[in-house]
Amino acid sequence: MNQPQPPQQINIELGEKEAEGIYANLAMIMHSPTEIIIDFARVMPRMPKSKVLARIIMTPMHAKMLHKALTDNIKKFESQFGEIKVFGSPDKTSKPIGFQSATGDLEDDK
Repeated sequence: MNQPQPPQQINIELGEKEAEGIYANLAMIMHSPTEIIIDFARVMPRMPKSKVLARIIMTPMHAKMLHKALTDNIKKFESQFGEIKVFGSPDKTSKPIGFQSATGDLEDDK
């Protein structure tokens, strides 16, 4: 009968530029019925303008898998280094910065 296949190993190459990474302190997340889109940006003090540094587009299933992987890694990080503190929550008069969810989905933009 059918025997289970061993997991396939994937050889992933990391280029020199990508290995440097990009620092982002703002993520804008949008969605459509078939895609989750995450735009990463860096907002700096006294700089009124920012631009998207990277855009990641994935399926909802892959976004959920990413969510699970992040949750697992944050739990491991906190068990080793202690709880991650999230300082302040924006009040209604201040402009929110940092990782936020977009207010609408892509269907609203059409």
